[in-house]
Amino acid sequence: MTKRAAISIIIFDVNETLLDITTLDPVFKRVFGNSATLRDWFAQMILYSQTMTLSGLYTPFGDLAVGSLKMLASIHDRPLNDSDIDDLKQRMGRMPAHPDVAPALTRLRDAGFRLVTLTNSTSTAAPSPLERAGLGDFFERSFSIEAVGKFKPAPETYRFVAKEMGAEMAQMCLVACHLWDTIGAQAAGCYGAFLTRPHNAILPATHVPRPDFCAPDLVSLADQIIGGAQPR
Repeated sequence: MTKRAAISIIIFDVNETLLDITTLDPVFKRVFGNSATLRDWFAQMILYSQTMTLSGLYTPFGDLAVGSLKMLASIHDRPLNDSDIDDLKQRMGRMPAHPDVAPALTRLRDAGFRLVTLTNSTSTAAPSPLERAGLGDFFERSFSIEAVGKFKPAPETYRFVAKEMGAEMAQMCLVACHLWDTIGAQAAGCYGAFLTRPHNAILPATHVPRPDFCAPDLVSLADQIIGGAQPR
């Protein structure tokens, strides 16, 4: 059986994979004097979300986002105002789509794949960030890990999507620009498609699963999935 024959559902990570987090740069440039701290902040959010899950605890991702910003401000001894936090929240809810997203989603939808999203972020009232970015109509459903109270890459998050979609794990492929996410999906029994956006790369270490598909842009990645490309 080819990969194309096996996969019927494509699960998309949202933040950075579909939506451009660099639009948060002005907050970090204003608070820390440079936008590079954005990457540290994002990494801290992921670190502590996974720490909470491994510890059997849960707090909403938005709370971790604000808490991580406060923590970094304390570490760097930088003043942080309520207006800075409000600005971050507003920008997080209005991140635009990357230019390659709509063309890639169109190709996958036209090829007959069912498209859904799975995010660590908490569900929001309409319009959602995806709807504001003009992507809402592409997706059959949008899932949040809040339903299981565990953050990706916990296997329960991917299994939850399979159960809700009435699918086997091997019928699903997780698309993300974060290798920790594709590793988690592959370990849970899904295929993994890795998008090497800037600041993201393969981890060449023993026993780290290589993604089934890998490309620097989402259109090329979509073409690989459609064609059943072999792992790179």
